[in-house]
Amino acid sequence: MKMTRALIIFAVALVAALGAAPDARAQTQASARRALVIGMTLEPPVLDPTINPAAAIAEITQLNIYEGLTRIDEQGRVLPGLAERWDVSADARTYTFHLRRGVKFSDGTDFDSADVKFTFERNAREDSTNGRKGYFTQMERIATPDAGTVVVTLKEPSALFLFNMAENASVIVAPESAPTNRSKPIGTGPYVLERWLPGDSVVLVKNPAYRSAAGVSIERVTFKFIGDAAAQVAALLAGDVDFFANLQAVEAVAQFRRDARFQVLLGNTEGETILAINNKRGPLADVRVRRALSHAVDRREIITGAMAGMAQPIGSHFAPHHPAYVDLTGTYAPDLDKARALLREAGVPNGFEVTLTLPPVDYARRSGQIIAAQLARIGVRARIEEVEWARWLDGVLDKKNYDLTIVSHVEPMDIVIYGNPNYYFQYDSPALRAILARANGAADVAEQNRAWGDAQRLIATDAVNVFLFELPKVAVARAGLKGLWTNAPMFVNDVAAMRWE
Repeated sequence: MKMTRALIIFAVALVAALGAAPDARAQTQASARRALVIGMTLEPPVLDPTINPAAAIAEITQLNIYEGLTRIDEQGRVLPGLAERWDVSADARTYTFHLRRGVKFSDGTDFDSADVKFTFERNAREDSTNGRKGYFTQMERIATPDAGTVVVTLKEPSALFLFNMAENASVIVAPESAPTNRSKPIGTGPYVLERWLPGDSVVLVKNPAYRSAAGVSIERVTFKFIGDAAAQVAALLAGDVDFFANLQAVEAVAQFRRDARFQVLLGNTEGETILAINNKRGPLADVRVRRALSHAVDRREIITGAMAGMAQPIGSHFAPHHPAYVDLTGTYAPDLDKARALLREAGVPNGFEVTLTLPPVDYARRSGQIIAAQLARIGVRARIEEVEWARWLDGVLDKKNYDLTIVSHVEPMDIVIYGNPNYYFQYDSPALRAILARANGAADVAEQNRAWGDAQRLIATDAVNVFLFELPKVAVARAGLKGLWTNAPMFVNDVAAMRWE
């Protein structure tokens, strides 16, 4: 009798377990469909793009935690953001932004015109570390006639103003949370920070206070930091990562294309990849030396060896897919004899020694090895120094303590950085600044494009840097993930637009 009761109890428990299993599996599968793991090469130094220009910050926070008055879509078109519409004065100097009503920051505080005014004035302050400080110092006046309206008057017309307001440096923050946004970001976007594990990952969860929360499919997204190219491939194959927006191991594309579990998206970026030169460091201050370096570098060899052939060569700092692009790749064709002659003219016939500082990204370190060998052919002996990202940002970008480095500048229309003599290139040209001012104040697109062309030519003539290639967007994702960008007019991951099918 006891045995019979025991068997009955066991049978009932077994039936219950079997009956529950499908439901449990269904719940697990449903939960997985609401979660996403995105792989990233670099970890951001902070989580506030208004105080640091690192692109890795935008990859996590832009459109997810923070929003701007405007936003950019995959085609680079300017769309409404926190401003649902705007009016522009006849002289193109005054912009009246009509803000969305009922928007809240993720800490529950209201968003209004005072937050916009605070953000822009903070970005323009003398002590501001905003990477696009010039966007805000060009503002002559910021008026807030009511909580839902902001009127910005510029000192001069700016053809790119609305586009600039969509960049990561222009996101709107609140005065209450601005001091702690570097590690505890508060924004108006669809996600909030759950945790940041330095060296490992950042986890965001859906913001229940977001105005369009019902349309957000992904409830939890983990940004996983994996710097090594081989490890990125392994993580995808093992199912540890669902999506790499910018895969470092470009040679693995063919493998993923053959695997039905994955999708491969190849597109354009705004990433001008350059051998950056400190224009005030020793022999490098001489334009003849910089031209010699340009003639010593063979872009095709670099693209083949470092990028598996998947990149477009550039001859100046401008994206090839932009209508104002001028093909200047022939300005410094590979010519070792000409390079040596230029070094003799500059008084360094036997070459010289330089340090080539390389950040922890594969395109830079692979290209660096090739470039060091190419420069050696003309007697320029490059000692490679591989550094971590934080050290690169501090030593190269901030302190300008370098000779040569390799990096991809991924911000859109960032040719304007050449107008800043304090930027890490330390290139100082009044003529170039005049051209950029002409482009910024152009009355029509044709006039603006002519100015952009003139700027490209002067930068190439002065051999400010050695221009290598436009960084391609090589994305690999699981086959069921939708809403991904093929092209990257900005380096962002719009998670709210993604969904599993």
